[in-house]
Amino acid sequence: MPSRMMKTKTARKIRKARKGKTRKRREQNKGTTPKFSIHIE
Repeated sequence: MPSRMMKTKTARKIRKARKGKTRKRREQNKGTTPKFSIHIE
């Protein structure tokens, strides 16, 4: 059985990994470069 400290460490690691997951997925699918018009001159 894992110690309480290891449980805490694992839980912290999982929480940290889960943070911003939706934002990361959205940026990955959409791309992070903002839309801008192309000037041909």
